[in-house]
Amino acid sequence: MEGKRIVIVGGVATGPKTAARLRRLMPEAQITVIEQNEYISYGGCGMPLYVGGLIPSINDLMTTTAGIVRNTDYFKREKDINFLSGTVAEAIDRVKKEVVIYDKNSGADGKRRRLPYDKLVLATGAEPVYPPVPGTDLPGVLALHCPQDALALKQKIDASVKNIVIVGGGLIGLEVAEALNHRNRKIVIVEKENVLLSSMLDPDLAPLLEENVEVNGVEVLLGESVIAIEEHSREGHNVKLVRTTNHALEADLVVLACGVKPNTRLARECGLRVGSTGGIVVDEYLTTSDPDIFAGGDCVENIHRITGQPCYLPLASIANKQGRVIANNIAGMNEKFPGVLGTTAVRVFDVNVGRSGLTEEQAKAAGFNTVTSIVSGLDATHYYPMHGSGIVKLIADRDNGRLLGVQVIGEGDVIKRLDVIASVIAMEGNIDDLRQMELAYAPMFATAIDLANHSANTLKNIQDELLEVVMPSALVKMTQDNQDLVFLDVRTENEVRMRPLNKPNVINIPLGELRERLNEVPRDRLVIVLCPLGVRAYEAVRVLKGAGFENVKSLAGGLKALPVAKR
Repeated sequence: MEGKRIVIVGGVATGPKTAARLRRLMPEAQITVIEQNEYISYGGCGMPLYVGGLIPSINDLMTTTAGIVRNTDYFKREKDINFLSGTVAEAIDRVKKEVVIYDKNSGADGKRRRLPYDKLVLATGAEPVYPPVPGTDLPGVLALHCPQDALALKQKIDASVKNIVIVGGGLIGLEVAEALNHRNRKIVIVEKENVLLSSMLDPDLAPLLEENVEVNGVEVLLGESVIAIEEHSREGHNVKLVRTTNHALEADLVVLACGVKPNTRLARECGLRVGSTGGIVVDEYLTTSDPDIFAGGDCVENIHRITGQPCYLPLASIANKQGRVIANNIAGMNEKFPGVLGTTAVRVFDVNVGRSGLTEEQAKAAGFNTVTSIVSGLDATHYYPMHGSGIVKLIADRDNGRLLGVQVIGEGDVIKRLDVIASVIAMEGNIDDLRQMELAYAPMFATAIDLANHSANTLKNIQDELLEVVMPSALVKMTQDNQDLVFLDVRTENEVRMRPLNKPNVINIPLGELRERLNEVPRDRLVIVLCPLGVRAYEAVRVLKGAGFENVKSLAGGLKALPVAKR
């Protein structure tokens, strides 16, 4: 292996990780990384933080924990890696095992040279998706994909920018909305799907996110597509007009956040296999259809660990893990990459949001017989003054109890619970495994039965038919359809007085009085039991079932899981 020539195309996440790991494993290897842009080895997920002013310099996204900037000199000096930034990999000659490159600064007509390789790594990443409408190339219409975009966006934000339209309600769109939000600006998010973060959240939890975004002053237009972006002159200023299927929105600035797609030009042109998702096909060792070419990161197609089907999940965490696996395999260690679950977390204004595995809709589409639960709870004991709340949705296979997915949202530490449940999912664990998981407890860290355990206990009760629930999205539809039902509110009189329900057919009976007042609850209508978190509602359901009531359900997650406007 001494002196082996390793060429890596791509210098952001997978590429540098592969190169650094390879140097530790193969001290004599000749390692060259080719990157067409000026900036290398940067934390792309931090760009919204820079745009919002939380990070003062774009270079902060390229520093080590010791404060050293990861530039070409750093890689040469500390790791003996030859980093060619501003260099374009134009073609791959698989027969001669050479990469054709040229200096970007010399232009497309610049002098070409050939770089030979023994092993080649494609880490070409992704490229932004633009809506297929006129006007995306107008001045003042920007994407946020690389540091140059972040610098341009930061430069555009000044006192004259009053109206901003963000096209796309995914991760980047929401992060940009928060970064640019200011009391003197109007921001509108246009999302073609009917929910925000549609690839992460089911319609049960997504409305809570939407409500949070709007409470923070950002308008959200769901189920609308952009059909054109136009430019008009007004009072000596150029103003964009974003036309959607239902609106015409004036904007001083338009940010395109419509997602990304794999950058596979090099792979396609040299004849490598590309899959149904548009990403490069790799095996479990991250080898392409050419045994001397590996690929990883946002340019590849992954295999989902639950469905076994191809999927495209461009995440920095996955990209870095794959870089390590590729390096190990080039060094002869034969390590398998296990596939992906898509575990993702984001903070939007004052709530934390995350998911892992399949959403309920995805699980049903994959053919699973699902059982689901939604629970609300606290991330610390109620008497600890700095506790926060959170909501967890679990999805499992009803037939065998295997956990299939989890979604979380809340201002409390729900991401800790996400990571715990994601670990159980990765180990192909079931509801009982999560119920019995021994998690750290102290009043400032958790409740005695952690929220993660509580979510599994509730799901077990539903699976065992001890509890029948109605999901928040289903309850909203039932109300809209004027279904004949009764709401049984088991909160205390003081709680009801402080936050009364804006619903017809509400019966208020505190849980402690329910056994003595059963005659006030109708037996011939569907009864939906409500309380803040769902715990008292479950107790009330058991009381009613024990008294012979048959048509009784509780609201999954309690009132906390229902948007304020729907209560």
